[in-house]
Order: sequence, then structure tokens, then C-alpha cells
Amino acid sequence: MKNCLKICSTVLLTVCVVASAFGQGDQGPIVIPRLGNTFGMRPVPVSIEGFTGEVAEAIKWDLYVQGYSFVPSTEAQYVIKGNNNGSITGSLTDRYAKKELLSRNYPGGARSSAHAFAEDIVEAITGKPGISALRGATAKIAFKVQPNGIGPGEIYVSDFDGRNAQAATADKAIVAAPTWVPGKMAVCYNSYALEHNPYILYHDLSTRERKAIARYGGSSISPSVSPDGTKVAMVLSKGGQPNIYVANIDGTGVHQLTSDVEDSSPCWSPDGMWIYFATKVSERRTLARVSIAGGDIQKISTTGAPNPSEPDISPDGKWIAFTSQSSSYFNICVVPIEGGTPVVVAAGEDPSWAPNSRTLVCAKRTNERYTLSVLDVFTKQFKDIARISGSDSEPAWAK
Repeated sequence: MKNCLKICSTVLLTVCVVASAFGQGDQGPIVIPRLGNTFGMRPVPVSIEGFTGEVAEAIKWDLYVQGYSFVPSTEAQYVIKGNNNGSITGSLTDRYAKKELLSRNYPGGARSSAHAFAEDIVEAITGKPGISALRGATAKIAFKVQPNGIGPGEIYVSDFDGRNAQAATADKAIVAAPTWVPGKMAVCYNSYALEHNPYILYHDLSTRERKAIARYGGSSISPSVSPDGTKVAMVLSKGGQPNIYVANIDGTGVHQLTSDVEDSSPCWSPDGMWIYFATKVSERRTLARVSIAGGDIQKISTTGAPNPSEPDISPDGKWIAFTSQSSSYFNICVVPIEGGTPVVVAAGEDPSWAPNSRTLVCAKRTNERYTLSVLDVFTKQFKDIARISGSDSEPAWAK
């Protein structure tokens, strides 16, 4: 991170020198996107004009939760122009470099085209893919909806901004912990719908077929599917204590990885070689990891963030987002993958990374009920998703 700051300082100095060549006509300092991801970074200023209605709303929504702010064109480095009279036409210009970076027509539906344009804007500026346009399953989130705020609920799937929400289940049963099968329109989750026991179900969203992949005595909870979609980590208490187990995605080949007093919330490293989870060591809750081959667990330091739980690893393998609980307060924290001193990025619980490794979806408690929120980790800008009913929680971003 120190090297990143040195690089950013050098680039900023160079840009300021170049700026003098433009004369006095340009107002305000030149602002460039920082290289790398830095906590507390300022949003990238852009201007936008010509778009109306839901198209303007969708473009701004997507960019805001990826670290952009909206200013007059005289204060922006990047100028976004276009219209949505019929199809969407859009362009992006770097005002200081005096260079057009993007000009394109989008003939599809209004909202999906707006998301696609926003995706292209981010990639043109940063050289990296954005939050994920509505071009596939990675633009989706799954979550739990409890109409009465507590008790029975259903699993829902929506676009990442909360639009086009649809119920995946209609069981009126206790459900929890939806997680995606990478690369497929399928999820795993806990449900009491079968025999009133907490089984783990595999649910194909395209065919609506589902089957139990873990149905043991005691609890079968907290599924997490491996990056290649072939295995599932989960918490089973069939041995007497809730511990981490791994099985094939169809539920066969179950083997136990941990034997600690109380384990929870497993998730996978991007290379599929490690399981990260929350556990207790000497009666203190901590984050840890264990090889999928088994062996000793390795504790991960989260100094200053008490009671860590619900870890999720960023797709680029650099960060762990997790929930920290202090008294009755829950915070979303982020720490480097090797551990260290976490940064509190928002109030909330159950963080789940977007494919861009900088945006999270999480749940926030409001008046004893939950709403979902999409958060840019490095600027701390966020947008709440309109609540469907009662309480919406435990979100998971598609992989």
C-alpha cells in the first residue's frame, strides 16, 4: 500500500506539470483515478448530461457504488454525454487529456443498456471490468426475505441494484445463507422445507429443480461452493460440534476439516485451496483458514475488530471482508488477506464481494429489520436497495 501511495504521488506530480501546458482555461485541479485501491480515496469526478429517467438513474447508480461522484462539466475530468431517445447512445471524454475514450450505441432494453454503458465507462477509465453489467449471472444477487421480519422466509434473486426481484422459493419455511454456484444459475441454501430439518439444498434456478446435498442429524448449515463449482464447504454438527466439512457438489465424499469447539461461515479462497471461516480459539472468536487437504488451522489477525464472523474473500484474493460485533453494533470491516488491522467501511452485516473486488453488498439493520445496501469499499459511498418485504438479509453476489 505504501508503494501504491508513492506511485500515485509521482503520477499526480507528473499530471500537474502537464496541466500547466493547457494554460489557464481549465478550472480546478486535475483529478485522476488512484492507482490501486486505497481506503479513504476521493471519488472520481465525472459529469453526465443528456440522459433521462431510468437510464440516467441506472448509470448514476452503477458509477456511484464504484467510486464516482457527479459534478458540473467544468469540474470533471471525465465528461459523459448521450441520450436515450430510442436506443442509448453514449460517449466518454477525458477533458484534460482532450481525448474521447468511448463512443457507442446500445440497442437493447433501456435499463440493461444503461448498465452496459456504465460498465464500459468504468473499463475505459480504469482498464478493468466494472461491477458487472447485466450480461450474465454475475449481475445477480441472492438473499433472504422474511415478510414478517422474523421466522419463515423465501430466497429471492434480483439484479445487483435490486431490480427484477423474483422469488426462487415458495415454501413459507425457515431459510438462510444463500450462496451461488459459480458460473451457473444455481444456488445452495439452508431450508427447513424438507422434513422440518435444517438441510442444505442445491437449487437450479433455470429448471427450478432442487435436491438435498446435506441432510444429517443436527445442523447442516452455511454452504459455500468452491470457485470451480465442484465442491461445497459447510458446517455440520453430525460429529457433536459444528465443524467445517467439504463434500462434492452432489453431497458425496464428505470429509471433516476441523475439530474445533465452534466453527461457522466458511468461504473459499479464489484458488480453491483454502477454506476461510470463523472459529473460537481460547474462547475468543477469530478468523482462520484451513487447507482443503486438512491439517492445522491458521489464525488470521483482525486486531481491533472484536468478534469477527462471516468472512468473504475478494475475487482478486487481496482482501477479507467480514462482520465485527461490538455490544449491539455490527460493522463491515476489511483486512488484507494475510490479516492485520482492519478498516471499518460501514455499519452492517453479511458482506459479499462483487466481481470487481471493490464493491460489496451487505445487510443493514433498521428498526429491527434489515435492508440491503451496495457499498464502494474504498470511498465508502453506498446505495440502499428498496426493501421487498419485511426484512431482507444475508445477500450473496453471484460468482
